Amino acid sequence: MKLLSARHALLMGAALGVVLAAGAAQAQDAPAAPAAQEEGQGDIIVTAQRREERLRDVPVSVGVVQGDQLRDFQAAGEDSLALSGRVPGLYAETTTGRIFPRYYIRGLGNIDFYLGASQPVSIIQDDVVLEHVVLKSNPVYDVDRIEVLRGPQGSLFGRNTTAGIVKFDTIRPSDTFQGRISASVGSYATSNIDAGFGGPIADDLLSFRVSGLYQHRDDWVDNTYFGQSYDGTRGGFGTMGGFDERDLRLQLRLTPSDRLTVDFSGHGRWYKGTSTLFHRGALIKGSNDVSAEPRDRVAYDEAMNNPQAYDTYGASMRASYDFGGAVLTSISAWETTSGYSRGDTDGGAATLFSGPLFYGQSQGNVRNLDQFSQELRLASPGTGKFNWQFGGYYFDSRDITDFYQRRYFLSAPFSGTDANSNNPNNWVRLHNVNTSWAVFGQASYELLPRLTLTAGARVTNDSKNTRLLKTADSGTGQVTYAGRRYVELEDTRESWDVSALYKLSDDVSLYARVASGFRGPTIQGRSAVFNSDFTTADSETILSWEAGVKGGFLDNRVRFNLDGFYYTVDDIQLNANDENGNGVLLNADKAQAYGVEAELDVHPVTNFALSLGASWLHTEIKDDAALAQVCALNGVVVCTVQNPTVTIPGRGVFAHIDGNPLPNAPEYNLNAAARWDIPSGPDGKWFVSTDWNLQGYTSFVLYKTKEFTSNGNFEGGLKLGYEGGDGAWEIAAFARNITNEKNLKGVIENYMAAVFNEPRIIGVSFSGRLR
Repeated sequence: MKLLSARHALLMGAALGVVLAAGAAQAQDAPAAPAAQEEGQGDIIVTAQRREERLRDVPVSVGVVQGDQLRDFQAAGEDSLALSGRVPGLYAETTTGRIFPRYYIRGLGNIDFYLGASQPVSIIQDDVVLEHVVLKSNPVYDVDRIEVLRGPQGSLFGRNTTAGIVKFDTIRPSDTFQGRISASVGSYATSNIDAGFGGPIADDLLSFRVSGLYQHRDDWVDNTYFGQSYDGTRGGFGTMGGFDERDLRLQLRLTPSDRLTVDFSGHGRWYKGTSTLFHRGALIKGSNDVSAEPRDRVAYDEAMNNPQAYDTYGASMRASYDFGGAVLTSISAWETTSGYSRGDTDGGAATLFSGPLFYGQSQGNVRNLDQFSQELRLASPGTGKFNWQFGGYYFDSRDITDFYQRRYFLSAPFSGTDANSNNPNNWVRLHNVNTSWAVFGQASYELLPRLTLTAGARVTNDSKNTRLLKTADSGTGQVTYAGRRYVELEDTRESWDVSALYKLSDDVSLYARVASGFRGPTIQGRSAVFNSDFTTADSETILSWEAGVKGGFLDNRVRFNLDGFYYTVDDIQLNANDENGNGVLLNADKAQAYGVEAELDVHPVTNFALSLGASWLHTEIKDDAALAQVCALNGVVVCTVQNPTVTIPGRGVFAHIDGNPLPNAPEYNLNAAARWDIPSGPDGKWFVSTDWNLQGYTSFVLYKTKEFTSNGNFEGGLKLGYEGGDGAWEIAAFARNITNEKNLKGVIENYMAAVFNEPRIIGVSFSGRLR
């Protein structure tokens, strides 16, 4: 464990000063900080249907994580992937570092690592859809709550929501001065500061909120390669694994009248860090045991120790005008980003197999990306028996992206020349354009005093095109690519949903819902770097059925959600890797899944709280003809393939994947959290809290193997501390991944390379509130 540097000690000293000052100012009369946004006796409020409603009144399966809960999960400097497994049905991972998260809901996601990949889980921050994978990585800070909408959300949120939505809502400006800060330091000089402060500028006219995030970790992984490298990579101690994350957001709320509200928001992100580390040869044929592989050591002979960096900026304006019988809302947003990520893709300088040595690295650069979106919506006030909303949406995303790939098969150790490269086109530049428009509407009617029916529909057009601007061998300038240089795909589809909600009482509701959705067509242009033609996939569509019960009793000392679901995805978009490590798109005939999700929050006695969550899932690919290329290097199959295989001359060995589960779709997930408070004095209490997560069988690839799976991964966290001033401040010691589990989270098939979870972080944390 590395000790804190003077810089971090000073930083935390300043943070502690702010916390204590806030606590002293509020110790006499501040109310306890709420654990959730509440109405009445603790009802959770959500906006899953684009208006504020009690969770139990929404006929949709929604999981909710409050801001304070997320901040506990992120005390060790984690990003939004800390949500994985904390909400039943939600899984998240990455094999491209902090700038490329991949989300899965009910088993639906996308394992593609291509920068232009589309995902069936939509990410929405403060009502703005973030479509590109780099924008999906925008950090979440000063957040109020997170809503996970499970199942297709095509009617109100459009295409690419076949799996669902992860919706982040930050704390907005208010007409009173409010502030909060959470700060922590820990192992490897990890620092995390998440803060926000705001209040009125002009009473009843203009208010503001400034929010910021600072995260840091020192490099803690050693590179033990000290040989000759063609790109100048050199080994050393503590050369990678660290990151610096800096984010700032300013919000302004203008209320010139009691009918008009205008919210302005602008943000910036400045990030530098390490792309995902692949541990070559960590997996041995016939087993998924990675216990022998050190987490903190690799031997990289190229890629300059896996750097990555991105700068992102954005601005939005949300204006709403209340006409009395209807509210008109306009949401305009712009996002831009640029940066790069570089990695030793073969996972190190090692000879795994007989025959030639292999060297390989890749780099993806988003030279510039601009996303613009505009939504206009007219809605009823939501107070009567009949409620409605309708509107239109436009989306435009354009980027220029470079891909660089270097691959060598050498009969002897590297001699300092590029002459043995077997990759004639190892640099390409692509121009990607994605535009979409939609019109939508939804209506609900209270048919009987306890029965409400809801129906919605949307028509969406989605258009994509990719143009190859340049391609060449970076050493010789040779151009040998003979495939397509321009591909355009377009589709127009209808999405709809119908639901019914019946209130057994004011506290408990039954609901049922059937919904459709679609993910637009997609293009994989990166393949040109391997002298291969673009691959494409047509639109996929989903039909989902679900039913459940949700509510609470005993004055909300017990809250619960239980649902079951079944869905079929037709023409499902899948991604496989070829022998070059290149992602290949394909449409399978269909996939089917069914499962159960349950959540329970209990306060059985005073000063004790317990939360439990569980999901069980069965997924299955249905396509007798679907094939996926298996693990191979230089023509040698290196893993244990458990499906029937076929050899296609000139292409390699393929597995039949009919009947297999979807990748990164855990069979089950269990999570538990508990907190015990011990009152101390008139306004304080000691506390201990813990949270745990257990993940069932998960396959990381499309075909069945012994190696590329996990089963029984678990992690736990612990926090002990003191809370004073009726919740105004808190000081604690914490541990994340307290048992230091080394869990397999991803693989690079051809090189038997493993990706691991975050290491154990032990530290101290401080938080304070000004209300």
